[in-house]
Amino acid sequence: MSHDSPSTVGAHHVPDPHTHAHPRVEAQDPPVRRRWFVLVLVCVAQFMLILDVTVVNVALPSIGADLGLGREPLTWVVTAYALAFGGLMILGGRIADTLGRRTGFLLGLAVFTAASLAAGFAPNGAVLLGARVAQGAAAALLSPAALALVTVTFHGPERNRALGVWAAIGGSGAAAGVLVGGLLTAGPGWQWIFFANVPIGALVLALAGSVIPVAPPVAARTRPDLAGALAATAGTAALILGVTRAGDLGWTSPWTLASLAGAAVGYALFVLVERTRTDPLVPLALLTRRPVVSGAFVMLVASGLLIPLFFLGSLYLQHALGFGPLRTGAVFLPVAVAVAVGAHVGSLLVGRVGARPVGAGGLTIAAAGALWLSRLPEHGGPSDVVPGLALAAAGLGPAFVAATTTAMSRVRHDEAGITSGVVNTFHELGGALGVALVSAIAAPSLAGGDAGGVGGYTDAFLGCAGTAAVAALVAWVLVPAGRPPASDGPRHVH
Repeated sequence: MSHDSPSTVGAHHVPDPHTHAHPRVEAQDPPVRRRWFVLVLVCVAQFMLILDVTVVNVALPSIGADLGLGREPLTWVVTAYALAFGGLMILGGRIADTLGRRTGFLLGLAVFTAASLAAGFAPNGAVLLGARVAQGAAAALLSPAALALVTVTFHGPERNRALGVWAAIGGSGAAAGVLVGGLLTAGPGWQWIFFANVPIGALVLALAGSVIPVAPPVAARTRPDLAGALAATAGTAALILGVTRAGDLGWTSPWTLASLAGAAVGYALFVLVERTRTDPLVPLALLTRRPVVSGAFVMLVASGLLIPLFFLGSLYLQHALGFGPLRTGAVFLPVAVAVAVGAHVGSLLVGRVGARPVGAGGLTIAAAGALWLSRLPEHGGPSDVVPGLALAAAGLGPAFVAATTTAMSRVRHDEAGITSGVVNTFHELGGALGVALVSAIAAPSLAGGDAGGVGGYTDAFLGCAGTAAVAALVAWVLVPAGRPPASDGPRHVH
């Protein structure tokens, strides 16, 4: 863990020869009202990114019918976005540090908005897949820059509240994606799940340009670590691809094993490259710090539970209960509210009792919610699903707050972008890994539709409950104890 002490505004700084950071580069903190307006803008942008992870699921049948796509190409409509988003996240964080968080945010948002427009107008599957890759690449630049902006703009108790809002946006965005996808697909058509991003993106882009303070980059513009970037991107993309396809092909299929082997090779090359460079993409010491490791772990588990719970819940409602897309989306409204409320409560508690009890307690509550869902009856109704999903979501909201607060605490300003890239990478990895695992466990029910019974669903929910319970114990040991100090935040470099 870094032991650099915080500096005060106006102090003189000497560049750290090991980090190649500039002298004091962050602008003066903006006024209170302006700070919260910045938070609103970056959270709206993040909401769009997370929404696009789940909003496509309900629209897949309509997309396939209009563009003549079979099951395999339709799977790639979802996977292509996740691969680019998760695979390029670390590189996006480094670019944000190098170009400046404001520049990275605006550039990522502009490309994401343009790619959304292209996806809505896509005349065939090839154009749609290309647009989804462009969306994911833009999200990989925008998301780390946005989280870094939140982290360096707020300090102390304000920062905990801001991270609570950020966590609520992430969780509720995934739940709202099911509702929004159902509304737009049943209404104006599937194209509008992409068109809806355009006016929102354009408005945020116009406002953010005048609200987000201009500040120089926090990392020196050295020769790009292209080898490290390629190795990290290839390793992460191969891992996400492997665990995603394992749900369809099985964990022992040649495709899955080849993807996982490719991920191992990519990460091994990444470590080798980073150890030999004087200006690495990710300082390896960053990946050994307890706050970063524990925060990434909690993020991996929280995302690996939330997305699969939404995935299983929506399929149970549609396959076992025969709900349509619109009715399925409406059921998720209280679940989205539960995530937001849980994250808000978690942000208040982090400053009072610390991240350890908040993270471990939230995962324990999530375990109870998943255990409720493991008792689904053969012929039930929404009342059998909503309480368990809402309880699990209410627990995972605080877990997301604990993850981001822990990982981003005591990080130097020149490392905020890359650290947020690492944390967000584990968010995408968790979702992909969780969906692949629950798909494999629930396969009998998923393959059989109504005739498959609910045994596969209940087994998968029980697996989620066990995972959450074990993760709660690990978090209690791994997450550092104690409350964040009042001045806690990214540290300036002396």
